[in-house]
Amino acid sequence: MPSPRHDALIRLFSNRPQLAVEVLRDLLGMELPATPLVRLEQSTFNTRPSDDIEADLVIVLGPPQTPAHAIIVEIQQDKSKNPRQLARYAAALWLLLGCDVTVLLICPDRGVAAHYAVPIDSGLTGYRLQAQVLGPDGIPVITDPQEAAANLGLSAMAVMVHGRDRKVVEAFATALTARDEHAPKYYEYAYSMSAPEVRHLLEEIMTSTDWPVYSPFAREHYGRGLDEGRAEGKAEEAARMLLLVLGARGLDVPDDVRAQISTCADLAQLESWMTRAATAQSLQDLFDQSG
Repeated sequence: MPSPRHDALIRLFSNRPQLAVEVLRDLLGMELPATPLVRLEQSTFNTRPSDDIEADLVIVLGPPQTPAHAIIVEIQQDKSKNPRQLARYAAALWLLLGCDVTVLLICPDRGVAAHYAVPIDSGLTGYRLQAQVLGPDGIPVITDPQEAAANLGLSAMAVMVHGRDRKVVEAFATALTARDEHAPKYYEYAYSMSAPEVRHLLEEIMTSTDWPVYSPFAREHYGRGLDEGRAEGKAEEAARMLLLVLGARGLDVPDDVRAQISTCADLAQLESWMTRAATAQSLQDLFDQSG
């Protein structure tokens, strides 16, 4: 069964297919056709009479009629998939589209990355697949907020594998403030992909500032904070109005009583005082009757 990390990585790449091109070109040094046309393709394909093949994600470069290159993105967190299956994926998609195919594996674990980085002997003479593998060591440690903002997808993956470095998380969090429209989904990606201790660090950094927060835990506590903030604001306004009423009625309010009213956070108590303030002859009457 796919894990939250697996699903988040798939959403990360499907949300912005260009990310797969950038990983292959900029991080893994692969030459790809220069084209602005990058699109998602159906990830289930076949070459009848074979069985259906379902990859995690298929990205195609170039126009639909004449595709220039295809990328199969696979998320591998363990060694359970037979490497020959990857060779089969590539061959089947090559037959279907008639263009070159690259298999890109995203492996958050070093051992898994090393396992799939070995050339794959398909069993067919002359056909060996060299998958392109992005493991933890290939994902840069991004501590510059501007660099993080320029590539939130890569920065989210940096949080996933390097998030125990507080500067990585801080750079990612700062980058979110510059891209408000993308912040919720990229925060969710990083949160879903990260280990518990990194999630806690994300929570700590986001909830200790005025920035919006988006994880399930943070939404709950942020929402609670908003409710508490609204209640506090109502109490402050009620205290202010009470002091105005007392002043309008000519009642002298000593500093200690003014402080008692101003710091009262009990909205019901303030409303009770407000009701009595309309007819009270003295401050003593106001507080005695409220007891």
